[in-house]
Amino acid sequence: MLSLMLALTLAGAGPGPALAAVLSVPSGTSINAAIARAHAGDTLLIEAGTYNERVVIDKPLTLQAKDQHHPVISAQGHGDTIRVNAADVKLTGLVVRDSGDNLTAQNAGIYVSPGAHRVHISECQLIANLFGIWVERVDDAHLLNNTITGRRDLQSAQRGNGIQVYDTRGVRVIGNHISTTRDGIYVDVSRDAEFRHNRIHHVRYGTHYMNTNHSIWEDNQVYLSRAGLALMEVRSLTVRRNISWGNTDHGIMLRTIQDSLIEDNIVAGNDRGLFVYDAEYNILRGNLVINNRTGVHLSAGSSNNEVDGNDFIGNREQVRFVAARDVEWGKQQGNYWSNYNGWDQNADGQGDIRYEANDLVDRLNWRYPLLKLLSASPALQTLRFAARQFPPLRAPSVVDRHPRMRPLSQNWKKWNDIAPRTDTN
Repeated sequence: MLSLMLALTLAGAGPGPALAAVLSVPSGTSINAAIARAHAGDTLLIEAGTYNERVVIDKPLTLQAKDQHHPVISAQGHGDTIRVNAADVKLTGLVVRDSGDNLTAQNAGIYVSPGAHRVHISECQLIANLFGIWVERVDDAHLLNNTITGRRDLQSAQRGNGIQVYDTRGVRVIGNHISTTRDGIYVDVSRDAEFRHNRIHHVRYGTHYMNTNHSIWEDNQVYLSRAGLALMEVRSLTVRRNISWGNTDHGIMLRTIQDSLIEDNIVAGNDRGLFVYDAEYNILRGNLVINNRTGVHLSAGSSNNEVDGNDFIGNREQVRFVAARDVEWGKQQGNYWSNYNGWDQNADGQGDIRYEANDLVDRLNWRYPLLKLLSASPALQTLRFAARQFPPLRAPSVVDRHPRMRPLSQNWKKWNDIAPRTDTN
């Protein structure tokens, strides 16, 4: 028989206070049975132990680990481990594991159904679920300081995402640690979201982020994955102080993005540091792009962006750019380019001749990669010299008219030993 210990606590103040119960759920009993007996606003303190059941929450409740222990809730490989069907539910300190593996059914460790607004999930460990947390058509969800580890036994394409956010407003995803899922955080058709202080590694994309405007990405770190931040078909984002390193494709992808601020990010040791595609009217400033194979891959008419005060250091190829006309960067204070060969005769901190990122030989190398075998040959060196001297042979390029002579970043040497990876996830 279900044993419940009941203690009444006062909720609220003033005349006619509402009464909420705090119910203890002992090990060996049923969480679902406790939910059935509870009333809206009650708190269930889950004692340490393993609960082999699929939990369904259909009223506003708090499910919380008792005495800082970590009770384990396991779906034993079937369906969702916890399904939240009511608004104002809080889950804290639980170990949630072993969901089903049906991608079509979107099996998740915690599945938050449409209309379950103001859900609060914190300090939980989600282990060996298909999707970690799935949030759909809710407002003001808070996902805080959870640890999510995916299905290591499945190939990347067969896994679910760590956190899936769809058609939401005001979601807050803060302080989560995500690994070995398909994508770390997948976001679509949402707005007014915040993603801060998340740590993501050994996934496909650190974030796969689409159609979500007026949002913030700050102080996140993505590393040792296939790709870092992928921000696509968006506008009005703030992307600040993120670190993306050691990824086998891009560090930060800016694809079909407008009216956004990308500043003070560190992009190190990736294949492509910044992948900028169809991006206009954005501000990129204060970023450190270091030791990538290609610092910036710029394409698809990405112009009218303000790119200033960035440091491009030690990239094997600073910019890959194919277009019909020059794109000017560094109009205010200039960017720093570690391969700049100019001088600063008046000692004002800016080069006296302009920096051009690419020339005709670079374009030939992109079109005919085997030409790199002849990169040190007198013929190619002569062609490079001639292209610089005769305007008809000059190729359009990213141009910085007054490049900085010294980096703005104070800690760039910390990232000097990070080299691009060659393996994939």
